[in-house]
Amino acid sequence: MTHAMNLRHARCTGSGPVPVNRRELLQRMCAGFGGLSLTGLLGEAARADGLLAPSGHHPARAKRVIFLFMNGGPSHVDTFDPKPMLKEYEGKQPSGKLYRESKGAGFLPSPFRFHKSGRSGVEISESLPNLARIIDDCCVIRSMHTDVPNHEPGLLLMHTGNVQPIRPSLGSWVLYGLGSENQNLPGYVVLRPTPQIVVGPALWSNSFLPPAVQASSVITSDMRVEKLVANVRNPTLGLAEQREQIDLLAQLNQRHLRRQDGDPELDGQIRAMETAFKMQTRAMETFDISREPQYVRDAYGSSPFAQSCLLARRLVEDGVRFVSVYYVNKGNQPWDTHQAHNENHPKLCADSDRASAALIADLKQRGLLDDTLVIWSGEFGRTPYAENQKDKPAGRDHHHTAFSLLMAGGGLKGGMAYGTSDEVGMNAAENPVHINDLHATILHLLGLDHKRLTYRYSGRDFRLTDVAGNVVHEIIA
Repeated sequence: MTHAMNLRHARCTGSGPVPVNRRELLQRMCAGFGGLSLTGLLGEAARADGLLAPSGHHPARAKRVIFLFMNGGPSHVDTFDPKPMLKEYEGKQPSGKLYRESKGAGFLPSPFRFHKSGRSGVEISESLPNLARIIDDCCVIRSMHTDVPNHEPGLLLMHTGNVQPIRPSLGSWVLYGLGSENQNLPGYVVLRPTPQIVVGPALWSNSFLPPAVQASSVITSDMRVEKLVANVRNPTLGLAEQREQIDLLAQLNQRHLRRQDGDPELDGQIRAMETAFKMQTRAMETFDISREPQYVRDAYGSSPFAQSCLLARRLVEDGVRFVSVYYVNKGNQPWDTHQAHNENHPKLCADSDRASAALIADLKQRGLLDDTLVIWSGEFGRTPYAENQKDKPAGRDHHHTAFSLLMAGGGLKGGMAYGTSDEVGMNAAENPVHINDLHATILHLLGLDHKRLTYRYSGRDFRLTDVAGNVVHEIIA
């Protein structure tokens, strides 16, 4: 085992700090080598942090993740969890603390038919016909549950494992644990069609983890490559001239970094500058979806979400470790159906269904699905009873005690539905899966033990799953 791997092992197992880390040693050794390029400095420092030395605690089934996030919360009883008993209870008043009498109008059955799909016969709503066609490559979890039925804490829990905006995101933990497969692109990319995502940057923050694992957020409302990666190219200098400038800056920055005793924020800024330089060539190619054949672009669709899904495939194909894709509709609104649910739900599904299924099929056709984990989920589900707002058509409210998600690839069993909710979809019943369990399972598929992937901060060891979480082994192939 190399010295860098030894440092990495100590970090990931939480066995305590090492007296002198690789970066400090590198800084001391480089004191007399003023001509050493920034590329070399960053490469060695990154390897000491594990960012360029992918490894794990056990053999990985997945190498990368694409999280298709249905921002707002799709209804589980209208997508993946058929509840015929809702028809029998239609209009009847639910009981218990989950039901809010002032807003409810009794149980609301789904108007959408469910069909047994694929060879496996997993039942999927007619509102998701494209995902139904590839269900044999997918695993549906019908027993998800979370802690809070409000968007902000629900979003934070799904993304960071905590209901407050104080912890690192799932993507940052993955990048921290495994590093990047491409030195010329960010290791963690967030694709969002609007800057007005609820909560916003706290959902993809590195928090107290090293700055190098912070996500690069890209607004995808305009897919022209010069807009996606704006201000990357130098308008006056060529690459060779820029390289000379950066090498000179490297010498100055390293002097300053030594005087600052290896300040991680400063080090992160130095790395960002180097990545920006490299992105002038690689990123301009990777982010340019116009390079795709027309038939591929047609398969995904033309909406911002569809084009983001296609870009996500290009990113993971070029070595990006973790990509999040946020869904909003054409009006930049999230997946919220508080009113006119039966009318709005199929409209939301149509765009997401086509692009999501095209992504999974495209990954499979390219031989990437086996080691790429795709996740399709919101922060919670929707109530199995109606929500009335004055005289408006009935909607469905937020619901956290039972919801569904879909996953594909990355070492999962295909063509299966795991867990159940109760007969009306009110509570997770058989084999309940909490967000902590989901995170533990994602890390496990990536070769990481969620109990050993830790970071010492403010006097204690932190982990993504805090003090909870169990791997759902039953869904792993």
